Amino acid sequence: MLRSVQATRYVTPLREGGSLPAIVEADDLGLCVLKFYGAGQGPLTLAAEIIAGEIGRLLGLPVPELVLVQVDEAFGRNEHDEEVRDLLRASVGLNLGMDYLPGSMMFDPAAGDTADAEFASRLVWFDAFVMNRTARNPNLLCWHKKLYPIDHGAALYFHHNWQSIQTASGSGSYAHSRSCAAALVHADRGRSSGRTAHAHRRSSGASAVESSRCLASA
Repeated sequence: MLRSVQATRYVTPLREGGSLPAIVEADDLGLCVLKFYGAGQGPLTLAAEIIAGEIGRLLGLPVPELVLVQVDEAFGRNEHDEEVRDLLRASVGLNLGMDYLPGSMMFDPAAGDTADAEFASRLVWFDAFVMNRTARNPNLLCWHKKLYPIDHGAALYFHHNWQSIQTASGSGSYAHSRSCAAALVHADRGRSSGRTAHAHRRSSGASAVESSRCLASA
């Protein structure tokens, strides 16, 4: 089961990715890289991040800890960047955080970074298993002479088009993953509805909790 924390301070945006993640401080006094529910890639990317990341952890890969992060309506209200403010408004409720590794650097073979053969083979097998389509980008952080795989939002790409796997929809694993995706999409629709703010928070919160429980058990 993933831990849940409350975002307390917006530290700085990370402008390296299209989803505009950010470093935030949470009520556990730790820092995490926050990936927003309201980003352009949509909630299914966060579902893939959780499922693939936790599979990697079960396989013994050092995936940084993932946490569920609650974002309040008032969070980041003093942020000057209009793009960031719009993203925060669209992401009120449940989001996904990854443990921040201060001072870490991206893996770069051109800079002399290397990985031992056993770790590399396990990582290649894992990427193939979860259908991670970012193989040309290693998505590895170097921290204290150890490699940490990150960014699995592009994995499990089939769940963006369930109609293409109708023949497999009756199997247990597909049915479970489909219910996870459906719960996230329901939460997304609840957030964009025209209900009152109070009813809006109750509906979105209930759907998001349902989604997190479903994903954490995957």
